[in-house]
Amino acid sequence: MTASDSAPKTRQDSTGLLGLRDVAAALEDWRRDPHAAAYERLADAFGRVVTGSGLGGGHLYLHAPPLAEVEVRAGSLLDESIETAGLRTYELRFGDRTLATLALDAPPAAVFSVDECARGFEIVIGAAWSEARAGQATDELAALDTATRGIAGVLDVDRVLQLITDRVRELAHAQYAALGIVDQEGGIERFITSGVSRTERERIGPPPHGHGLLGVIVVASHPVRIHDIVMDHRRYGFPANHPPMHSLLGVPIGAKGRSIGRLYLTNKLPSGDFTEDDERLVEMFALHAGIAIENARLHDQVQRLAIVEERERIGRDLHDGIIQSIYAVGLSLEDVPDLMADEPEVAKERVERAIDSLDQSIRDIRNFIFGLRPELLEQAGLVGGLAALADEFRVNSMVDVDVETFGVEEGDLSPDQTGQLLSIAREALSNIARHSKATQGTVGVEAHEGMIRLTVSDNGVGFDPDRQRGPSHQGLINMRARAVAIGGRLVLESTPGVGTRIIVEVARRETLGADASQLGEP
Repeated sequence: MTASDSAPKTRQDSTGLLGLRDVAAALEDWRRDPHAAAYERLADAFGRVVTGSGLGGGHLYLHAPPLAEVEVRAGSLLDESIETAGLRTYELRFGDRTLATLALDAPPAAVFSVDECARGFEIVIGAAWSEARAGQATDELAALDTATRGIAGVLDVDRVLQLITDRVRELAHAQYAALGIVDQEGGIERFITSGVSRTERERIGPPPHGHGLLGVIVVASHPVRIHDIVMDHRRYGFPANHPPMHSLLGVPIGAKGRSIGRLYLTNKLPSGDFTEDDERLVEMFALHAGIAIENARLHDQVQRLAIVEERERIGRDLHDGIIQSIYAVGLSLEDVPDLMADEPEVAKERVERAIDSLDQSIRDIRNFIFGLRPELLEQAGLVGGLAALADEFRVNSMVDVDVETFGVEEGDLSPDQTGQLLSIAREALSNIARHSKATQGTVGVEAHEGMIRLTVSDNGVGFDPDRQRGPSHQGLINMRARAVAIGGRLVLESTPGVGTRIIVEVARRETLGADASQLGEP
């Protein structure tokens, strides 16, 4: 505590200082919910301490985030224009941080210590600020943990970039956020945003290239905070339809010792500037964001390399095996037209052998395609896996099968649920091929009231579900067991001469969606 003047310590009226308990309680209400009633209580408690201490008046201005800013007056200092001879001013501090300014009007005949009264206010306000800061730190750590968990393990580059932008906007309580990925020359090659509607994004026009303030922040190797970008002379290129933006926080993102991008946050909510605490929190998040981006990029590179290697392997296998066999068949048929006139029996045998060879080549192609399916199913998820099963089924049977999907998204099911549902669908299609004598089948999956419903149906001969079935129907038992294993249930519907339908329902896993949007260039 510092004062512009000092006074000798004398006897203090205890009534005033005891009122500091009410000030502390009122500050707690103000910390939790800074509304009108809390303000009235704080002003009343402050006034009672001032008058109870025998002071003429008092003025307190509290400016200590995360406590909401507040100003209260009492007694002779209710009117700002009145000058008082006994005015003493103080800075109320906690450590090296100034929390508030206090002015007290001490009458010349006062017989108490004004300094002691000011010290009491300093202790109460310091305790309230310390508690508020501890609560804020706890909330920030929880929010940071949630944000970093949300991006950890995401290996799709586009998705992780959008998730980072959405999460940092929530973390810093900003109206808008953007993530600029920079190229080797320092220009912005990708600009991912959050907080602007699709319509606004289209009206803004092309994404920025790194001029103006964005370019300044790209060059800077440290965070940048700006009070109002509208008033900054470095601003450049605001499109006519750009939403209003004022306060700004820019934080670099690095990975492996090099800069890979910048986070931009604008319009601190509910109002005001971004603080040092915001800067520190976003910097910690940026460390995790850099790791997540690098991991996603590495995964993408590995996937691309794997695809190239797989294409080369497929090309070699086709060329060395199937293509050579078909080429040999073609050679064997070249002189068949001449043989048909001179040696018809030899020509007939040559054609029959060619047909047998082509049939074998077709079987080889089928086996080759099916050999790729496990990897495709593993990577495609439920919807892609069902499509792959349907393709395989069409090749292997004379039954036409359609795939229908409604409202199912990636992440609705756990990997175990996805695997079990694909196995059930495979078994159901196998039963159609072996027993149904159907000409048409349907595989459908839909999201419905918190559930995922898989349906496999056919227009075959059907059967009586109540009739006891023999060992050949073990597949149905297996399907029921798989459904139960993932917390679902299986329903069998079949009518002789009409067809069969198998329905499996499992609980849907809740997921978070990403808000894809775009921000213009300040």
